[in-house]
Amino acid sequence: MLELLKNLAAWLTSPAQWSGPEGIATRVLEHLEYSLLATLAAAVIALPVGLLIGHTGRGAFLAVNLSSFGRALPTVGLVTLVFLAGGLSVWPVYVSLVALAVPVIITNTYAGMAAVDPEVKDAAKGVGLRGRQVLWQVELPLALPLIMTGVRLATVQVVATATIAAYVSFGGLGRYVFDGLAQRDLVQVLGGAVLVAVLAVAADLALGGLTAAVPRPPRRRPLSIRRPVPSVRPEESRP
Repeated sequence: MLELLKNLAAWLTSPAQWSGPEGIATRVLEHLEYSLLATLAAAVIALPVGLLIGHTGRGAFLAVNLSSFGRALPTVGLVTLVFLAGGLSVWPVYVSLVALAVPVIITNTYAGMAAVDPEVKDAAKGVGLRGRQVLWQVELPLALPLIMTGVRLATVQVVATATIAAYVSFGGLGRYVFDGLAQRDLVQVLGGAVLVAVLAVAADLALGGLTAAVPRPPRRRPLSIRRPVPSVRPEESRP
């Protein structure tokens, strides 16, 4: 075990391993490209759907069950299916990663919108705000922390799953995992797994800091009931 760890450390710190078209730096950039493009595409699809469901209250059943669907989705099977239907291209990778991220973003967006106090929305309507104005000026700012949490979770899942690009002969850090398995090179397999884990943790920390930087709305203070103070009248002078 100790020898394996030494070989892994030597593999990760070797200058030759970080240079060239198949070096770690190139594979990290490829992995980030797959992950970021898939997450952005998923956000473009999922955020409007989640906001619409949360604002109107319609389709809540769909939003709740999408989370379970996303966890049960066989990503490798979906890659194979799209690959067989569309041929050798990078599209099966993006389709699978987007399908993985969309349910998480929709579910958290809906949860954030549903958590907005109905009294706050009624008060906004009472001062003359219309439907879209209530959505953009009241509901969205209040739901933004949960929405950002959904994007954060989806990004981490996509980064961890983007290794499937190597399954259909493309790049990314999964190249080390699949090539290492084919060559029975345990050090290369562990090196690829460690790099994917580090990249996922780095993405989580970066988005966690961004989420923490989102200004949170002030908490509502409970209404205090003031009792009327009886007025004290001056005593009438006695004769």
